[in-house]
Amino acid sequence: MHSVTRYVIILLGGILFFSCRQKPPAANPPVPVNLFTVKSEMVRYYDTYPSTAQALSQVNIVPSVVQGYVTGIFAADGAQVRKGQLLYEIDKRIYQAAYDQALANLKVAQSNQLQQQQDADRYVYLNKYNAVAKQLYDHAMIALETAKSQTKVAQEAVKSAQTNLNFASVYAPFDGTIGISAVRLGNVVVGGQTIMNTISTNDPMAVDFLVNEKQLLAFERFKTDSSAMPDSLFTLQLPDNTGYPYPGKISVIDRAVDPQTGTIRMRLVFPNHQHLLKVGMSCVVRVRNQEKGPQMVVPNKAVVEQMGEYFLFVAKDTVVASKNKPGKEEVSRLHAYQKKIQIGQTIGADVIVLSGVTDGDRVVVDGIQSIHDGSAITLAAKKPHTGADSGKTNK
Repeated sequence: MHSVTRYVIILLGGILFFSCRQKPPAANPPVPVNLFTVKSEMVRYYDTYPSTAQALSQVNIVPSVVQGYVTGIFAADGAQVRKGQLLYEIDKRIYQAAYDQALANLKVAQSNQLQQQQDADRYVYLNKYNAVAKQLYDHAMIALETAKSQTKVAQEAVKSAQTNLNFASVYAPFDGTIGISAVRLGNVVVGGQTIMNTISTNDPMAVDFLVNEKQLLAFERFKTDSSAMPDSLFTLQLPDNTGYPYPGKISVIDRAVDPQTGTIRMRLVFPNHQHLLKVGMSCVVRVRNQEKGPQMVVPNKAVVEQMGEYFLFVAKDTVVASKNKPGKEEVSRLHAYQKKIQIGQTIGADVIVLSGVTDGDRVVVDGIQSIHDGSAITLAAKKPHTGADSGKTNK
């Protein structure tokens, strides 16, 4: 019985001893990845900017000084109008009566001036021969000057009444499109306050957008050398993501940079024969790149961002001494090494690399989350990379 007990104790102790022995760590296996070979190529891409369509000329139609009931509307909502076309008419009766009264007062003043002129001429003749008292002569001259002043006052009153009467009819200030009327027949309008409608030009149409102040010099060059720039430099994408059929040209660069945002306003002008562009429409301005040489493009998913800096993992072969055959060398598995890069424009699923890699470098595009600088990698999971066709075009 004691021998059996000792045997069990020895057996359990052996099991416990071997189970407590520390096992050597297993070597990390190579991480399966996909690689992409960097190759410079000619690309065409566009910088995009949110923008808003604006009219080159736009005014609110407001009665100047007159007020009263709207008695006539002569342009349909949304119609194309010509400069000088009658749009609205405000009740003229009061202003017509004021004009008629002013005209009558002018005639009275003119008649009085004529009478005073005749009296003055008579006293001038008599005074020449000392046949009239000096006081009567002076009074006649003063009365004549007073009559002339009264005539001028009456003439100005006629002009004022005529102006008010003219303002009772509202005309289009320029060719353009009129909006939906804010007043209807019988509404009361107040001079200088009531907005009756809005009219704006529609061909050509302006498109405004903001750019960073760092890009200001490039746009100044676009404007200065506009004749040397391609016609397709500025294009427009409509709200439904379709392209606008006509290219635009840079028209105005604002006078100052906004110190709070560091941006400056640009204005392009586009032809609008079909009236596809409307005031206030949200669009996207596309500015074609002007790079003339080939550029390096890599898949965007291969780029790693750390603290505002960008990196790629580049695959390299490493030569090490063989453990099995001392004195000889063999090529080990690939290793991934991190390289800092500078990126440029994003083109669909790809991105332009400005510096940090060279043609022929093989960069890791899949399995990045499982590797670090110096990790062993393998091509066991290699798959062909397919870049995005949209946004990258061979010239």
